[in-house]
Amino acid sequence: MDAFRPWFDILADLVKLPSMHSDAVYEARSEVLKAMAHPSRLKIMDALAKGERCVCELQEVVGSDLSTVSRHLALMKGAGLLSARKKGVNVYYKLRVPCVLGFFGCVEAVITADAKQRTRLAREIA
Repeated sequence: MDAFRPWFDILADLVKLPSMHSDAVYEARSEVLKAMAHPSRLKIMDALAKGERCVCELQEVVGSDLSTVSRHLALMKGAGLLSARKKGVNVYYKLRVPCVLGFFGCVEAVITADAKQRTRLAREIA
């Protein structure tokens, strides 16, 4: 039986649940997600996926007044999503960590799976 013990250890390692993080890690994750959780902010992120943009360009993308767009940008920058640089009178923003855009693929997969489930349920009801 001892000859099989290493295999049991390997299998046990494969099925272990991921370790839990501290509350501070979950709080930090929550802050990043909250900073993305608005349609205007998602539009901003999509625009910045194509590269650095000035506030005036982002204002056109969002379709809101300058103060509203500036508040969104400040919140996103505060959460670590964006960085900014000033050039003359203009402020330019870019994504600090562009890989965050990969998260959208996962979100869209959830939306698609939910739509498929709802379609199946609607067929069952009909």
